[in-house]
Amino acid sequence: MVQTIRDANLPLPGTHVRILKAVCYVQACTARRIAQRMRRDKAQITRVLNDLLEAGLISKACNPADKRSHLLHPTPAGEAMMQRIQELEQQTLTRMTCDLTQAEVEHFIRIAWHMTQNLEGDLPPDS
Repeated sequence: MVQTIRDANLPLPGTHVRILKAVCYVQACTARRIAQRMRRDKAQITRVLNDLLEAGLISKACNPADKRSHLLHPTPAGEAMMQRIQELEQQTLTRMTCDLTQAEVEHFIRIAWHMTQNLEGDLPPDS
């Protein structure tokens, strides 16, 4: 996916793409929620959010549930960028799965999901 984004001359690094996705898809999105979800330092997330704000891809509004934070939303330009990213992801997915059956793709997804869950849990190393 990184190579596809690079080849398409998309003006965003990978971290910016992931954070823009969060702003587009996470309900009641805040910098803190993104930091928790991505398991990153909030200061790092804030720097990227500031880049996205400056680029006009996202906007922020006061959070009525917590006056200390802001709700983040994609701008029309951010939504257009997200549409382009989705198109690139679909192209990559098509290339990745071109010689696989639907059953093989579904099996891979199940295994990858389980592997991810293993990393999320507090399993001992020898489990």
